[in-house]
Amino acid sequence: MINTAPKGLEGIFPFLTSELNIDPNSTVITQFKGGYSNLTYLITSPDGEFVLRRPPLGLKISKAHDMVREFRVLQALQKAGYEKIPKPILCCEDEGVIGVPFFLMEKVNGLILRNKIPEGMNLSSDFFAKLSKNTVDGLLALHQLELKDSGLLELGKPDGYVTRQVFGWSDRYFNAKTDEIKEMEAVSDWLKGNIPDSQQIAFIHNDYKYDNLILDGPINPKIKAVLDWEMATVGDPLMDLGTSLAYWAEEGDPEILKMFNLTYPLGNFSREKVIDYYSQNSNLNLSNMLFYYVFGVFKVGVIAQQIYKRFTLGFAQDPRFSGLIHVVQACGKTAFKSIKTHKI
Repeated sequence: MINTAPKGLEGIFPFLTSELNIDPNSTVITQFKGGYSNLTYLITSPDGEFVLRRPPLGLKISKAHDMVREFRVLQALQKAGYEKIPKPILCCEDEGVIGVPFFLMEKVNGLILRNKIPEGMNLSSDFFAKLSKNTVDGLLALHQLELKDSGLLELGKPDGYVTRQVFGWSDRYFNAKTDEIKEMEAVSDWLKGNIPDSQQIAFIHNDYKYDNLILDGPINPKIKAVLDWEMATVGDPLMDLGTSLAYWAEEGDPEILKMFNLTYPLGNFSREKVIDYYSQNSNLNLSNMLFYYVFGVFKVGVIAQQIYKRFTLGFAQDPRFSGLIHVVQACGKTAFKSIKTHKI
């Protein structure tokens, strides 16, 4: 009896058989839980384990869910000598297989920290101190990659990047708007009026945070691989740092904003220390980090707003999505407060 594929992967077994010689009768496919965007599945067979990535269900393909591009990003990173990625294996652009483009990559084993410490696991303050350092070091290494020969430069349009991002994410917010949140609208106006004149160019991840890192384990927080390259591009590296800071919750932050990143337990760098450490190991001018941080918080709010809008329209049934409007509200208030106090 041939196994039944999970919803969203109907028709995958003939493809796996023809391309990887995988026997459907001895193969199990399970979905990874916890993500808010693209869907990720584990394929387990006697021939090995593979990870499959596809766009969300019930949504037309957009740049934010371009699986072919994400596969090419992994290929370019591999060519650039960036080793902290799952190796890309196979990309399928034929929508006749499962209805959308998708790709396969290697399964990297290790620890992924979600929104809480796994039950029964004791992570020390020293662990988090080392993890903080490793995380910022990883971002610095990414921002120092060679762009032209590797092909990474072809994956983005760095000219005018910051301006496009500010206006683009503002448009996304208003297109997905469901509730009146005056702080989000005020932050949008402030960002448009405070775009920095000087901008740098590097390859950036755009969603770099703990739950996108595969660690060696609970004893050693060495980063084995970075996941979710769907929004990676060429642009201002401080926009990347700003987004990471937006997810870098501290103990005194609103509880709802601590659901995305385990950066608040004792031992972790503070946001100020992240900025100081990055500055000490980079030749970039970080004097305008308030702008980049506020943009990052605004963007997180917009992402939550877009998912919440999909939920209200019935495209996403995950019960977690019903509370995301509170994340949008918290992001608006946090960003607006930072503008008023000039504190990150």
